[in-house]
Amino acid sequence: MVQIMPLNDHWIFTKTNNPTYVFESIQDGQSVTLPHSWNDTDGQGGSEKYFRGQCWYQRILDISHEDLTKRIYLEIGAAGNMGHVYVNGNMAGESRCGYAMFRVPLTPYLKEGGNLITIMVDNGYDSTVFPLMADFTFYGGLYREMSLLVMDEVHFDLMDNGRDGVYLTQRKISPETFELDVHGQIVNESSVLKEGSLQIQVRDEAGKTVLEASSELALGNEAKFSIKSEVANPILWDGVDQPYLYTVEVSVLSEGQVCDSRIIAIGFRTVEATTEQGLLLNGKPVKINGVCRHQDFAGVGNAITKTHMDEDMALIREIGANSLRLAHYQHDDYFYSLCDRYGLLVWAEIPFISIPSTKDPENHNAEEQLEKLIKQAYNHCSIYCWGIQNEITIAVETEQTYKTIRKLEVLAKHLDPNRLTVQANINGVENNSIINSFTDLIGYNLYYGWYYGEIKDLQDRLDEFHRAQPKIPIIVSEYGVDTNPKYHSYTPQVQDYTEEYQLLFHQNALETFDKRTFVLGGYVWNMFDFGSANRNEGGETGKNLKGLVTIDRKIKKDAFYLYKAYWSKNPFVHLAGRRFVNRHQEHNDIVILSNLHHLKVYLNQTLITEINSREPMKIVKDVSLIAGENCVIVEGTDEYGVIHTEEIVLHHAAEIDRNYIHVKPEKEKNVVNWFEKFDLSNAETIELRDGYFSTFDTIEDLYSNEEAKAVFLKYFEHVTNNPFFEVTKDVISIEKMAQLTFYNIPPELIPVINKELNAIQK
Repeated sequence: MVQIMPLNDHWIFTKTNNPTYVFESIQDGQSVTLPHSWNDTDGQGGSEKYFRGQCWYQRILDISHEDLTKRIYLEIGAAGNMGHVYVNGNMAGESRCGYAMFRVPLTPYLKEGGNLITIMVDNGYDSTVFPLMADFTFYGGLYREMSLLVMDEVHFDLMDNGRDGVYLTQRKISPETFELDVHGQIVNESSVLKEGSLQIQVRDEAGKTVLEASSELALGNEAKFSIKSEVANPILWDGVDQPYLYTVEVSVLSEGQVCDSRIIAIGFRTVEATTEQGLLLNGKPVKINGVCRHQDFAGVGNAITKTHMDEDMALIREIGANSLRLAHYQHDDYFYSLCDRYGLLVWAEIPFISIPSTKDPENHNAEEQLEKLIKQAYNHCSIYCWGIQNEITIAVETEQTYKTIRKLEVLAKHLDPNRLTVQANINGVENNSIINSFTDLIGYNLYYGWYYGEIKDLQDRLDEFHRAQPKIPIIVSEYGVDTNPKYHSYTPQVQDYTEEYQLLFHQNALETFDKRTFVLGGYVWNMFDFGSANRNEGGETGKNLKGLVTIDRKIKKDAFYLYKAYWSKNPFVHLAGRRFVNRHQEHNDIVILSNLHHLKVYLNQTLITEINSREPMKIVKDVSLIAGENCVIVEGTDEYGVIHTEEIVLHHAAEIDRNYIHVKPEKEKNVVNWFEKFDLSNAETIELRDGYFSTFDTIEDLYSNEEAKAVFLKYFEHVTNNPFFEVTKDVISIEKMAQLTFYNIPPELIPVINKELNAIQK
């Protein structure tokens, strides 16, 4: 039988990059316990510069004479973003998928006694390993748990890029019956042909056996198996309302002994997507009330524990979400298991994000990451769709981009024909773009009212999409605004980072989704603030502040309770604005977020109003405050007569509290309106000549010619130190730059530049 031994202790770590550590002991290293990340602070705005590069981990592994008769594997939860494993100076294995589990066979390199295990981990830039660029920190480290697997000679395949070596496929074949296909591969490392058998037991939650099946096998080097059985009238896994799980135990026996076994949870369910009724779970319409989640946590980065994951799940369940987009990469297997257990539908995806590779135009690493994601997470019934790209057209949209997306979709269907495929497009992808025909579902990341446009433009865009694509189910895969809970305003406005603006933004989004059946739902960006090392925004460095909860999980922003009021069935009342304590206006609106319908509101022990309303957000207008302290209390009565209360204290101040106002760093006028020094009065479009440079050429192509490069720098030298520019210049063109709001390029500048570039012969 397999033995699984944790291998998280007694590691020595160093940032000193010395290749001799392959075979020599690390000197003056730091003792660490896994999970571990070296970007636990600098990746979230700490005082030190964000470090990306090669670091080393090392420990001694003691092996007995008896151990050497077994087959020993090292299971590494993840190495961000690349890992190389050495045993006694020998290269034993590697990973170029920074969010996937990988295994390394150790037996060929082991000796009796102490063995030097050295792992080089690298989170530096590699133009063939995804993600290449993204708005989140690329944490380095061995940031998930590690185990030693000691196996018999006969065992389920550990090296097929999967997790269990056993794959469970459930499929409804009649109104009352599901087919269960148990398939996979058994490996025999003994070089002796053996006879064996496969045994399957399916048990319900009470432990009662509901299905047994077996098959005789000839165990050569590799033995594939597939056993199909029927399960009549199973209790369905029905999302958050009834996340019922069966247990499947699969065992391989030889010579009367169990050589290896797996115990895997499974839920029986069907998922369909329609534009008429939305998403159907077991034939019933379910509006996706979803949030996105990044996995990092304050002070530890990606090196989170099961305790961190349990806390995240508790907060997600508190607001009543029924779905999760686990962005933008493969998450810890334990978290997918939590989603199975609590009934949350999961969009799982790979980090094929922002820009494709130009060094490897076929983007092989995206395929490798997709294969590992699907094979390793295949048995989780919570996963309803595989995400194959996120905003991959942000810098370039070409036939090669289309080819890669199509290829990933075909691979996903080959590996798992029973689940849906999905992609998340940047808003600039046209409604009628061919990209929208590639996957079963289409997501759009829409930030109207934050990065562009106005809040109300969200409704118009969704209606326009539906008119253009009436048969394509659409999901709003991201929407949100950066919010620092210390900022507040009576007149919230875009880019003021206040809790009040976040409330307005999300209220509009929720109403928009509810009124449109063709919108499957949406995923809030994001459930939690997360590390983004290159950011300096909203009064914080190194963080994206779009979360409903702060990165340390200590502050639930008011918008958290807005979602709870819309989605949760657990009765509660919440008074918004509790951090907006110092009020300089006498008359104030009191905002109440609650899923209760009958409320009483008191000011300084005096009942000022009673409310009977089913609206999740209830507003008491123009409440007059007295000078000094004011106590506001709300009482809500639920259907059982239980009273729920909330209290806040507001201070009526004589003057505005300027601590509530985000003071944006002053930008030089010549940067904001950098184009004013150019003459745009004669901006006439010209007919472009073949064989000459233009704004359609990539920046890298322009840089290949000194004259063309000089033209580019004449207009855009001020952007060349931007990290985004550095990693996109080999794929982005001036035409594409003009579509991105942060470059602030006026349309009339393009023909002016073309007149100069199109005079330069290639």
